[in-house]
Amino acid sequence: MNQPDHELAGRIAGCLREGARNLDPVVGERLLAARKLALSRYQGEAAPAWGWAWATQAIGRVTQNQQPGALQVLLAGAALVAALLGVVYWQSYNAQASELAEVDAGLLTDELPINAYLDRGFDSWLKRSLR
Repeated sequence: MNQPDHELAGRIAGCLREGARNLDPVVGERLLAARKLALSRYQGEAAPAWGWAWATQAIGRVTQNQQPGALQVLLAGAALVAALLGVVYWQSYNAQASELAEVDAGLLTDELPINAYLDRGFDSWLKRSLR
């Protein structure tokens, strides 16, 4: 927060303190009772201190086992391998697209290596494009 934000926050806090001091005692008691009731009904979300990875937990819900068994570990491993294969495919696809983009840029800027002109497919492409 910069200085004007601090000033604004201080003014707001001052107004709230003044309003709380001038509050009717009956309203204050009702607010306090409502706050205590809300706090007594609040149940925090239980979080385990330690647990298996989320993939095995999801598989455990499907198989209804409390302890991770061989099937759960196998399915989690298969999901991991599938994700890894997806990343490898994605990276190889990006590499091919990058190579094609370099050839296209070379065509547009006329900075092709001599091997490109020696390619028979390139020669036939040139003849077709001139028609």
